[in-house]
Amino acid sequence: MEVQDQDSLGRWFGLSSRDASSRDAAMEHIQQEVLSKVEAINPIPAPVPSSPAAGCPQCSDLNDILAHLLMLSKRCPFVDVQERSLRLLQTVQDLGIRIPRPLGNGPSSFIPEKEILQVSKVDGRTQSIFEDAFAALGRLDNISLVMSFHPQYLESFLRTQHYLLQMDGPLPLHYRHYIGIMAAARHQCSHLVNLHVNDFLQVGGNPKWLNGLDEAPQKLQELGELNKILAHRPWLLTKEHIEHLLKAEEHSWSLAELIHAVVLLTHYHSLASFTFGCGITPELHCDGGHTFRPPSLSQYCVCDIANGNGHAYHHDDLGDQDLNGEVEVLMERMKQLQECDEEATQEEMATRFEREKTESMLVVTAEDEECVPSRDISRHFEDPSYGYKDFSRGGEHVPTFRVQDYSWEDHGYSLVNRLYPDVGQMLDEKFQIAYNLTYNTMATHKDVDTSMLRRAIWNYIHCMFGIRYDDYDYGEINQLLDRSFKIYIKTMVCSPEKTTKRMYESFWRQFQHSEKVHVNLLLMEARMQAELLYALRAITRYMT
Repeated sequence: MEVQDQDSLGRWFGLSSRDASSRDAAMEHIQQEVLSKVEAINPIPAPVPSSPAAGCPQCSDLNDILAHLLMLSKRCPFVDVQERSLRLLQTVQDLGIRIPRPLGNGPSSFIPEKEILQVSKVDGRTQSIFEDAFAALGRLDNISLVMSFHPQYLESFLRTQHYLLQMDGPLPLHYRHYIGIMAAARHQCSHLVNLHVNDFLQVGGNPKWLNGLDEAPQKLQELGELNKILAHRPWLLTKEHIEHLLKAEEHSWSLAELIHAVVLLTHYHSLASFTFGCGITPELHCDGGHTFRPPSLSQYCVCDIANGNGHAYHHDDLGDQDLNGEVEVLMERMKQLQECDEEATQEEMATRFEREKTESMLVVTAEDEECVPSRDISRHFEDPSYGYKDFSRGGEHVPTFRVQDYSWEDHGYSLVNRLYPDVGQMLDEKFQIAYNLTYNTMATHKDVDTSMLRRAIWNYIHCMFGIRYDDYDYGEINQLLDRSFKIYIKTMVCSPEKTTKRMYESFWRQFQHSEKVHVNLLLMEARMQAELLYALRAITRYMT
């Protein structure tokens, strides 16, 4: 991806304004700049009509601007900017310069573009959320577009993320984006890494740090171990890890800074899960999001083949016969569990939890081949071989974390709020919205109470992390979550980079895409809370 310097990024700021005349002035300025760049490289030496502007430095700068205009023409929530970007691209094309076109189809390679709300066709509430997001970051990213199936959640998510990245807080702005890069890189999530590399430079970050973690300050390097443990085996985190960070002499962290860092790490680990779980595609203005090559006769582009769309898993009507009862069977099981009166003893409840925890270790994540991180991502963290898989094979024991001894509600929430004011409140609201979100539907059925199913999903994820709720009967999980769903959950939560379109399509095949996105929100938030519980417990133990 072309890394843009601060000066060139400044040209886009005015477009984020809510004031139409400011946007108009900014657009005017961009238009003058583009036309003068086009003039500087015309006539194009090659006799080929409509050549790509390649080769010279001002050409690559022009290409970056054109890619950005393509993104604005498709994604900007302000219609005036959308239309003027489109017109400007057309003008450039008419002057004989090749303009970029999108690669792939929409924000997700798993969900048809027409099902994801078109930016131009949204209701007032969503429009206002989109405008806020665009005003904050100068873009409306694909993650937000996919989340917009659930506007109430999206609003809370964006408010929290904006606060963590841009509002007053213990850490300087460039540290925040760098920590985001470190966290996303643990799962080789180039989508998030690319976004935050640009943000990091935009707030004045030192480009040298992007050569690798060893080029960053010692203080950030010290965070590498915490990043690794939280992402893959949070139960191994101890108060000694915390003490090491807080007492690293001149490189030491304050408690408030550490809480900020922990929230950022867990936010981006779990957001990487969502990104892979929904098949989020590269942003239009980033590498892989656009091409300057003319469309070929074949409709497949390289990224489609890479995403496995070439052998897409289309289920035809014949194959759907075994599915017809899928939703009904699930509803019937929920009904039976609700009507069941028998009370299991405390011992039996504990046994069921241990059984489910052990079984969850043995669920194999998808296509269990080695995923070798590419160099540009793996340089942001050390020991790229350290992953979730190592211990499940080796039979490492995950100790049980009892929620009545340390819970988010009674312990974690107040610790975060005390050291990083308002953030505990925001996270709590986001967890609640994801957990309680319901439209009382299941596929085509209306007026369904889905709380039992949502609780099973949330508790299953916590169970994989060794977290136990004493009052929950873990026997319910096997009744409600089938094997293909468990494989999807485990892959997305533990090794998200291995999630495939086939897996996304093979669970809950009769459900709507919006319902599957809701599942992914639950997975993301449950994972984040699980990681946070281990980190906050270790900090509490250090403090007491």
